[in-house]
Amino acid sequence: MAIYQEFLYDDIGNTYERKNLYFKEVSKLQESIKSATPEQKSAVKAELKELKRNKNKHSYNVELHSFKENEKIFLKELREKTKSMKASLKGKHSRRVTILKTKQYRFQLKENFYQPFKDLTYDNVLIFEEAKIKSEQLKHTIIQVEENEKALESAKKELHSFDEVYNAKKKDELKVLKAFEKEKFNKAKQALKEKKKSGLISEKALSNGIVELKKQRKENIVVQYYDIPKHAAKEKIKSYRYQLRKGTQRELSVIESNVADVRRKTPTEVSKTIPVNAFLTFWLPGLGQVLNGQWIKSILFFVMSAFAYFVAIPYALGYSNFQGKGIAGLISLAEGGKKLDRSLIFMIEGIIAIFLIIFTVVILVIAFKDVLSVEKKKIKGVRPKNWFETKTAVFEEGFPYLVSLPALVAIVFIVLVPIATAILLSFTNMDPNHQNKFEWIGLANYKLIALGEGIAGGPFWNILGWTLIWTIFATSLAIAIGFGLAILANNERIKAKTFFRAVYLLPWAVPAFITIMFFSIMFSRNGILTGYLNNIFNFDTPIAVKDNPFWSRVTLISLQGWLGSAYVFLLSTGVLQAIPADLYEAAQIDGATAWQKLRKITLPIVLFQTAPLLVGQYTFNFNNFSIIYLFNGGGPFNPSKYGNLAGSTDLLISYIFKLTTQYDYQAIGAAITIVISLGLMLFAFIGFKNSKAFKEEKL
Repeated sequence: MAIYQEFLYDDIGNTYERKNLYFKEVSKLQESIKSATPEQKSAVKAELKELKRNKNKHSYNVELHSFKENEKIFLKELREKTKSMKASLKGKHSRRVTILKTKQYRFQLKENFYQPFKDLTYDNVLIFEEAKIKSEQLKHTIIQVEENEKALESAKKELHSFDEVYNAKKKDELKVLKAFEKEKFNKAKQALKEKKKSGLISEKALSNGIVELKKQRKENIVVQYYDIPKHAAKEKIKSYRYQLRKGTQRELSVIESNVADVRRKTPTEVSKTIPVNAFLTFWLPGLGQVLNGQWIKSILFFVMSAFAYFVAIPYALGYSNFQGKGIAGLISLAEGGKKLDRSLIFMIEGIIAIFLIIFTVVILVIAFKDVLSVEKKKIKGVRPKNWFETKTAVFEEGFPYLVSLPALVAIVFIVLVPIATAILLSFTNMDPNHQNKFEWIGLANYKLIALGEGIAGGPFWNILGWTLIWTIFATSLAIAIGFGLAILANNERIKAKTFFRAVYLLPWAVPAFITIMFFSIMFSRNGILTGYLNNIFNFDTPIAVKDNPFWSRVTLISLQGWLGSAYVFLLSTGVLQAIPADLYEAAQIDGATAWQKLRKITLPIVLFQTAPLLVGQYTFNFNNFSIIYLFNGGGPFNPSKYGNLAGSTDLLISYIFKLTTQYDYQAIGAAITIVISLGLMLFAFIGFKNSKAFKEEKL
C-alpha cells in the first residue's frame, strides 16, 4: 500500500502542509490506522478504501481536473498571443528587445492566469512566482537594453560626424605629449640612476621606480589618446556593445538566480511513494533524468550511455580491437590464434577493456544514484533542480571533479595500464623462448625469486644485498656531506658565503651524466685517479678500480655521496636560515655547548622540515639506474656468482633493465619489479608515517 506523508519539505528543510487535499486526507487516515485500536482499524481501513475508490469524485480532484482543462486552453491561447505580440513588435525594435518584450508579455499573462489558483497546487505557486519575478525584472532589463542601444547609435553617429580639423589638432597634441612624456621619463630615470650611484637607493628601488615612471607615462598618454574624438567614439561603441552583450546576459542570470531561490523554497507534490524510476532505468543513463524532468542533464547522460554501449562494451567484447579479443583475449593470451598474433597485445587490449568496463560501471552507478536521489527528494517534496541550478552546482561544488577528470583519464592510460600490464606479465612465462606467444604460469616466477633458483632467481638475493648496502651508505653519505656543508656555510665566521654556496651547488647544477662519465674515464685502468690511488697507497699489485668489485663499489658510493650532497645542502640551507636566532641565544644563556645546540636545536628542526624529502632520497637511490649504467655498466662481472646476466655493481633496477631489454626475460623482470615496488612503498610509508612532520601539524 502506498504510504503518503502528511507534510512536505523544500530543498532547505522547511516544512509545508499539503495543498493536495486528497493526499492530505489519505495520509491522515494512514496515520490513524497506525495509532488505532484493533476495533477501530477496520472502520478506518474501510473509510480509506472508500476514499481511494472515489478518488476521481473527490472535490479537490474534481477542482484540479477542471483547472487542468482550463490550463490547456490557456497555454494554447498563450502560444497564439505570444506569436501575435512578437509579430507586432517586429520592425519596431531590435531583435534583442523584441525577444525580451515578448518574454515579458508571456510571463505577465501567466502571472495573471495562475494568481487565482495559487492555493490549488504548489506547482501553481511556483509558476506564478516565477512569472512575477521574470515579468517585473525583465521590465528593468528592457529599459537598460533600450538605453544602451540608443547610446550605441549615438556613439556610431559621433564616429561619422566628428570635426576632422579638431580631430587632427588633437592628434598633433598627442604627438607633442608623447615627446614631452618621453623626455620627462628619461630625466626622471636618469635622476633615479644618479641616486643609485650615490647609494641613496637600492637596485630594487631603482627598478621599482622605473616601473612606476613607465606606468605614469602610459596613463598620461592614454588620457590624451581618448581625448581624440574618433578614438573616444570607438571606445564608446566598444563599451556599449559589451554592455549589450555581457550586461544583458548578466541581468538574465540574476533573474534565473532569483527564480532558483524560489524553486528551493517551493515544494512539489507527486502521487508516487516508491522511487521506481531509478531501478527501471539504471541500464540506460539519461532515461531516468528524462522521467525526472531534467532534460538537459539527460543529454549529458545519454552521451555517456553512447560511450558505454557503442565504445566500451563492444571493445570489451572484442570489437574494434587491434589484435586482441577484449577481455576474452586477456584470458586466452592469443592461444590458438594466428601466427602474427602477439600475447602481449592481447594482454594490453584486455586490460584496456577492463578499464573501459570500469568506466561503464561508474557511469551506470552515478546515473542510478542521481535518479534515485532526485526521486527520493521529490517524494519528500523537494523540487528537482532545473538546468540553471544544476549548472551552477556543477561549476561550484563539482569544479574539482571537472578539473580532475582529464587527469584521471590520462592517469588510467599512462600510469595504471602499464602498471597492470607489469603485474599481469609477472604471472606469465614471457622469456626468450616465448616472445610472441606466452601463457599464464601463476606464481612460478615469484617462487623462483623467493627460493633463489633459476637463471634470474639465483643472483637476485646477492644483488638485493648490494642494492640495500648501496642505498643506505650512498644516501647517508650524501645527507652527511650536504648537511655538514650547510652547517659550515651558515656559520657567521665564514666569509664569502655566496661563493661557497655556489661551489657546493655545482654537483647539482652540472648534469649528472657528465660528472659520472668524467669520473668513469678517470677511474679507468689507465685513468689519472687510478694512478693517484696506486701512488698514494703504494699497493703491491696495482689496482684497477673498475675491475675490482670492492673498489668499484666504494667509488660509486663516494661519487653518489658527492652528487647527492648538493640537493641536501640546498634543503638544509633553507631550513637553517629560517631557524630563529633567539633559540641559540637562549641555549647560550643556559650554558649549552656547540654540540648540544646542534643536537637539540639544529638537527630536530632540520629533520622535521626535510625528513619526507630525505626518505625520498633513499627510494631514489634504490632505483638510481644512471650512475650504475654510465660508470661501469654494472661491472666488473663475476659469472660464477651472478651468472651472465648481471655484474658486481648492478642494482636491482639495472639488473631488471638487462633482463628485459638485453636478454628478453620480461616476465621474471616484471616479477622482480613488483617485489621491489612493494618493498619501496612499504619503506616510504613507514618512513613518512614515523617522521615528525607527519605526526605534528607544526613544530
